[in-house]
Amino acid sequence: MSTLTYESDFSSVVSGARPLPVSKAAAELRARGLEAFNTQGLPTPKQEEWKYFPLRSIADRSWQPGESGPAVFEEDLTWMAEDGLKVVMVNGQLDRNLSDLSAVKGLHCGSLASAYVEFPDLVEPLIGSIADIDNNPFAALNTALFHDGVFIRVEKGAMIEQTIEIVHVSTGDNQVFAPRIFILAEEGCSAKIVERWQTDGSSKSLTIPVVEAKVRERAVIEHIRIQDEALDSCHIGLWESDQAADSEYKAYNIAFGAEQARLDQNMMIGGEHAVARLDGVVCAHKNQIIDNHTKLDHAVPNCNSFEIYKQVIDDKASVVFNGKIFVHLDAQKTDAVQTNQALLLSPDTTINSKPQLEIFADDVKCTHGATVGQIDEDQRFYMMQRGISAEEAEGLLVYAFAAEVLELISIESVKKALEARLYDKLN
Repeated sequence: MSTLTYESDFSSVVSGARPLPVSKAAAELRARGLEAFNTQGLPTPKQEEWKYFPLRSIADRSWQPGESGPAVFEEDLTWMAEDGLKVVMVNGQLDRNLSDLSAVKGLHCGSLASAYVEFPDLVEPLIGSIADIDNNPFAALNTALFHDGVFIRVEKGAMIEQTIEIVHVSTGDNQVFAPRIFILAEEGCSAKIVERWQTDGSSKSLTIPVVEAKVRERAVIEHIRIQDEALDSCHIGLWESDQAADSEYKAYNIAFGAEQARLDQNMMIGGEHAVARLDGVVCAHKNQIIDNHTKLDHAVPNCNSFEIYKQVIDDKASVVFNGKIFVHLDAQKTDAVQTNQALLLSPDTTINSKPQLEIFADDVKCTHGATVGQIDEDQRFYMMQRGISAEEAEGLLVYAFAAEVLELISIESVKKALEARLYDKLN
């Protein structure tokens, strides 16, 4: 299957993309995205970064441009953040009727398309400034297609107590949705953001989101991403952040859904004394393929990063973890820790784990560890001796293994909801 076939399949999607508001900068960005996508084409297994993520099933389908979906009934939406602001996107477009965009001092949260019109001098230089579309064909395709999304600005010094919860719902079959989210955290602010991706019942869609986060000096952001789409859908996303000095960015990636799912997450640590967290929980079963590529990019001295990924794999599922820590020549006194652990529950599962360290500085402390194993039979036996059935013992052990990462989340209602969803998924 050739790259030309891929391009032919997606050319009708590009030509049928919904127009953006009148903005020269937006039009130029979309044109740049199309050029980058045409230059790269869709990757093949011959490319190392895509070796374990086959695209044949995606390329063989006849995709259509995403359309405005039917209304999603509010009672069908579940919310994790009890005190949160509610932001709903349906098929890539902000739905104001379903959203609760109450005015909060120091916070702007609304449509990305509208932000292009309302704040052109602020928005135009930001959108596309972080996402690397020249090395990610699906991010390039998103840039060529995107119509709307969410723009969040936390103003200088603002302490936002309400959780900002964004839910994207896909409702169509054989459609491509390309929403974008941009988060601007200004100097000395703090906020908590929950970003969820789900489908309305069964939706054989392809979602290719791009999320960019600009975290300026002394800002503190906690950002939780939950991908729980239907098992007949596909999800390929890019999540990039850029941190300034003395900032703290805690990023949690929870991946449960989609038949094929991939997330490239790149964190640029570009200011001294910045702290980055990049943690993940993956739970795959049946014939799912879930792929996570992460990169912690240390560009300056005196920064810390911490990464823990836990993966539970059952049935005939396949999981990929590729974690990079890149330390530049000038990034002395870097402290970076990466841990990747996988639990295999079936002899037919597959894990491809590739931790990578590229270090060009000589005064650093960088470690990584990767383990792959099965249920500890001694622990199972110990629990069974106390009256717990074999099935219950296994469920509790697996749950405890994965829930360790969820305990790091500070939003209590979100943590409890994710723990319940994890328990359901494991059962």
